Amino acid sequence: MDIFIPGRLCLFGEHSDWAAEYRQANPNIEPGYAIVVGTNQGIYAKVKIHPNLVFQTANYSQVLELAMEEKQLLSMAKTENFYSYVAGVAYQALIRYQVGGLAIDNYLTDLPIKKGLSSSAAICVLVARAFNHLYDLGLTIQEEMELAYRGERTTPSQCGRLDQACAYGSQPILMTFDGAQYKIKLITVAQELYLIIVDLAGSKDTQTILTQLNQCYPTAQNSIQTQVQNYLGKMNSHLIQQAVNALQQGDKATIGDLMNQAQTEFDRCLIPACPDQLSAPILHQLLAHPALQPHIYGGKGVGSQGDGTAQLIARDRDSQAQAIAIIHRDFPQMHCFPLNIPQTN
Repeated sequence: MDIFIPGRLCLFGEHSDWAAEYRQANPNIEPGYAIVVGTNQGIYAKVKIHPNLVFQTANYSQVLELAMEEKQLLSMAKTENFYSYVAGVAYQALIRYQVGGLAIDNYLTDLPIKKGLSSSAAICVLVARAFNHLYDLGLTIQEEMELAYRGERTTPSQCGRLDQACAYGSQPILMTFDGAQYKIKLITVAQELYLIIVDLAGSKDTQTILTQLNQCYPTAQNSIQTQVQNYLGKMNSHLIQQAVNALQQGDKATIGDLMNQAQTEFDRCLIPACPDQLSAPILHQLLAHPALQPHIYGGKGVGSQGDGTAQLIARDRDSQAQAIAIIHRDFPQMHCFPLNIPQTN
C-alpha cells in the first residue's frame, strides 16, 4: 500500500507540550495548549509485509535491514542515525503487538528536514501507520500517534507529544497538555487560509534551545525562568483561545495579529533564557521586511524557533504568490512552501 504522512506546522503554542509535562512535579505550572496543522509537503512510501525490517529512502544510498528482534531494533534505535526513528517504532510495535516485519520504500520526501516541521515525527507516524494497516492492529489515529511517540522517545530524541499531530493531516487540531495526559479537539475553519512556510536557510541548535528552556522547570529560580513559565503558561493559553476563535471565524487579519503578538511576547520572555539561539536575526529580518507587509497579515517563527523556519499568513491566494516571489527576489537563499488550510464544514 501507499502511505503519505505530512509534516506538521505548529501555528501557535510551540514548547507548551513538554513544559506542561512538568505539572507532574509542580502543579502550579499551567497546562499547555497548541494549534497544529499538517503541511502540504511530507513523506511518501510504499509498504508491504516482510520477514525483516527493511527501509530504503531516496535521501540515502544505504538500505536498513534488521531482523525483527528486540535487541537489534533497540540497538539501532539508540544511535544518532536517521534510521533510529524507524527502528524505534518497530521496536515498540514488536513489544506491544508482536508484529512481523515491514519493507518500506520511502521513494519521495518533499518535506524540509530539520526545519521545525517534524520530519522525524512524520517518519515515525509513517512506520506506525504501516504496522497498523498491514497487520490489522485496529489503532485509532490517536493510538498511532502514541505508538509513534513511544518509538521516537526510544531514540535519543526528547520530542514532545506535539510532533506526532502530523497523523491528522490537513485537519487543524487543538492539543491540550496536562502532565502526561493530552487531549485533541478538531478545529473547524470558516474560510480557506493561505500560509507560507519559509525555510530561512539559517542554522539553529534545537537541542541547545530545549536544554536551556528546560532549565526553567519545574520550579523557576529567577525572573528569567519565571518569564519563560509565564509565557508558556498563561500567556500562551490566552493567545490560543483567541486563535481558535479566529480560525473558526476565518478571520485572517486577527490570526496574523495574534502571530505578531505571539512572536513579540516570545522574544520578550524567552530570548533571555537562550539568547544565542533565539535572537534569530534572519527570522526577524524577514518578518519586518517592508516589501512583504502589503501582502501578509503577520508571521512568526516555527518549531523550537530560532533561525530555522518562519510562517506567514497571506491576505489571499494572489498575495501568497506575490509574497513568495518577493522572498525569492530579496532573499534568494530562502525556500518557500505554500500551505493552504482548507475550509471545513
